[in-house]
Amino acid sequence: MLPGVGVFGTGSTARVLVPLLKAEGFEVHALWGRSEEEACCLAKELGIPFHTSRSDDVLLHQDVDLVCIYIPPSMTRQIAVKALGIGKNVVCEKAATAVDSFKMVTAARYYPQLLSIMGNTLRFLPAFVAMRQLLVEGYVGELQVCDVRVYGPSLLDQSYGWTCEELMGGGGLHTVGSAIIDLLSYLSGTRAHRVHGLLRTFVQQNGLIRGIRRVTSDDFCFFQMLMGGTGSSSVCCTVTLNFNMPGSFVHEVMVVGSTGRLIARGTELYGQRNGSKSEELLVGDNGWVGPEVKEMPLPLLQGLSSMVKALRQSFQAKEERRCWARGPVATAPTFEDGLYVQTVVEAVKRSSSSGEWECVEIMSHEPDPNQNLCEALKRNKN
Repeated sequence: MLPGVGVFGTGSTARVLVPLLKAEGFEVHALWGRSEEEACCLAKELGIPFHTSRSDDVLLHQDVDLVCIYIPPSMTRQIAVKALGIGKNVVCEKAATAVDSFKMVTAARYYPQLLSIMGNTLRFLPAFVAMRQLLVEGYVGELQVCDVRVYGPSLLDQSYGWTCEELMGGGGLHTVGSAIIDLLSYLSGTRAHRVHGLLRTFVQQNGLIRGIRRVTSDDFCFFQMLMGGTGSSSVCCTVTLNFNMPGSFVHEVMVVGSTGRLIARGTELYGQRNGSKSEELLVGDNGWVGPEVKEMPLPLLQGLSSMVKALRQSFQAKEERRCWARGPVATAPTFEDGLYVQTVVEAVKRSSSSGEWECVEIMSHEPDPNQNLCEALKRNKN
């Protein structure tokens, strides 16, 4: 028996997610929106029987056992932690800060019987599933270099909102770069220990965002990561994100090793061994049969579809609708992975400000919220 689903969010992801859930046999019982009008409009469009702008109405809904959270990052932690505390399984997007991510990790550890995964759909894309398997099998030999390029149109909403604000989780690094950071960790089986980055906001105002308001979120980002071992044994990673290219979308991930390379272009995977004269197609594009969504690139769209299929398999394996099997979703990023990713994101931001390489140190305990105040009081006493 599949669990009933409650969806938080009315953006492009939610619009795609609901039909995918229904196609796999899930019943979507409730929808939350930031306003009653937003929630009502999308609920009617997607055929969802209950809508609200009050989060507790969804979390306490008797037919909802799985909560999918696709809302602004600054709100994610509050809903995810509360959902786990009530006893709901959770699939959610990234939080806004490492502190928020740590609180989500704490809640997930307290309720280990509940599903708690991050919604990075790239891990489920067949091209990257195959790439990871080929890396494990030694297709490229010893992994040396990872190079990622993501180019596309602006990530800003039509009106001023969280996507314009760096502190609220907007920008290419947080929105797209976080998924790439997680993907590279998944593919390589290692984590970054040092990073160096550069962030820029080239479009600070436009026809819809003007006057006293300015965009602070980055639309260009370049960063490097040293992953795995130290010294010459580290895997060198470079990532370039550019969202000043309207009308185009490029998503390319290349891994290079001692005996060959693998390249994922969009949803296709190519490989070439050293000594070979040309690339070979390893995973082709089987075609997307679902609805076209301009706001969501095809790799994310197909990855989301694959993730929903994995969720169905996970819950179908158990008779009780709240119970799930780990196997089908074993590759999904955990809340611990989310904390690591957010830690790297914040290290890249520090590097952009300092101009120096920054160490990645994952939080092991929640910082004292009054720490700055206490330090100020101590300085005054001295």
